[in-house]
Amino acid sequence: MDSVVSELEGTLLKGRDPFSYFMLVAFEASGLLRFALLLILWPVIWLMDMLGMGEYGLKLMVFVAIAGVSESEIESVARAVLPKFYLDDIDMEAWKVFSSYDKRVVVTKMPRIMAERFVKEHLRADEVIGSELVISRFGFATGFVKGNIIDSYISSRVAKLFIDEKPCLGQGRVTSSFLSLCKEQIHTPCMTNQKQHGHQLVRPLPVIFHDGRLVKRPTPSMALLIILWMPIGIVLAAVRILVGLMLPMWAKPYLSKMLGGKVIVKGKPPPPASSGNSGVLFVCTHRTLMDPVVLSTVLRRKIPAVTYSISRLSEILSPIPTVRLTRIRDVDADQIKRELARGDLVVCPEGTTCREPFLLRFSALFAELTDQIVPVAMNYRVGFFHATTARGCKALDPIFFFMNPRPVYEVTFLSQLPVEATCSSGKSPHDVANHVQRILAATLGFECTNFTRKDKYRVLAGNDGTVSHTSFANQLKKVVSTVKPFFH
Repeated sequence: MDSVVSELEGTLLKGRDPFSYFMLVAFEASGLLRFALLLILWPVIWLMDMLGMGEYGLKLMVFVAIAGVSESEIESVARAVLPKFYLDDIDMEAWKVFSSYDKRVVVTKMPRIMAERFVKEHLRADEVIGSELVISRFGFATGFVKGNIIDSYISSRVAKLFIDEKPCLGQGRVTSSFLSLCKEQIHTPCMTNQKQHGHQLVRPLPVIFHDGRLVKRPTPSMALLIILWMPIGIVLAAVRILVGLMLPMWAKPYLSKMLGGKVIVKGKPPPPASSGNSGVLFVCTHRTLMDPVVLSTVLRRKIPAVTYSISRLSEILSPIPTVRLTRIRDVDADQIKRELARGDLVVCPEGTTCREPFLLRFSALFAELTDQIVPVAMNYRVGFFHATTARGCKALDPIFFFMNPRPVYEVTFLSQLPVEATCSSGKSPHDVANHVQRILAATLGFECTNFTRKDKYRVLAGNDGTVSHTSFANQLKKVVSTVKPFFH
């Protein structure tokens, strides 16, 4: 069996420095203070690397980013946050060579727990060899790794894995000691002409579900920019939210431009429902909590929005009416019918947000209740912070959205479904829902999937996504505890 051993940093990943991945773990598992501390120590880590003491710099990163964090929390970040950033940094030339072998092994100097899930699920590796964290009996990382010399520890693990026969190929940097154990060696970046073994090339599996607040990988310069911006962003978010709550809907588009936001509108929206007629059901893709609010802003009137599972704080801050569903089908159907009898309504049938260019499966309930369906393709762009979370505090979602310097929303109105495309013509609700999903995906250039809300939360948070509706006071305490470090 042909086998390959490839280094992760600097080979399968373009970047050789794992600093930004430790920054992600520090931010997502512990918060801003540890994130800032690790950034402060970056010059020391860089100097150690320049002086040939890179292994000590790596151990310092491990200790600062991980010491005292529970093993389960590290696994959670590695599962939900890191894969997206790893995948964005993949070197496709190295991947072509790596993927053409039968047995694939990846080595990394990072703790194995940080890379194993991504490497096995997305790069289809058979084994992952990395440094091993020392975990206390209480399940918390001590901040130390096993073995005095990480490089020697990794090489010994590779040797044990290939006792009977040496691996056919080793991919890595010249300084990687495990390469001496391989029959053939190639060094980055000279891999373009390497002969591939007859397997058809397949791309790494895409990341469909992704969590975490940071939009960009926190390199030292980007991390410094984020920290400097956050106090300004918090003040800006407070101003945007307070003024937005006070102004009428017709004035919000002008406010958005004045405060740095931008809304791009395409297509022609339908007029408001006339008196005595049932309302139009706007069926939207679900990118953030702000989708129905932005839609109402564009239409310049308050359109009630169906909600599945949002925090009490978000409901209080919402400038539009919200209609909470129970997830009991008959009860929810009656509720939606009553709202449509009063006027227009917004629904996001995916049931949860998805950041990546994919649409989750659409619930077919909306198609059973009306034939006045207007699909609306929603998309957004932000610079620093994601406005959704599966693992974190959902009450902070609107605050993080408005903390971005220039949030941009795109709203595309499609034509109302013709009667022959609705259940009134005899089509099944599932056929109608799938049709709406397909035309919205085509409009955005996204892909349709059969994944559901439960699939997302099982992957990202290990639960079914049900929000615990704690009191407003408790949620406010979480918000205050998050922003307090910026003002000390």
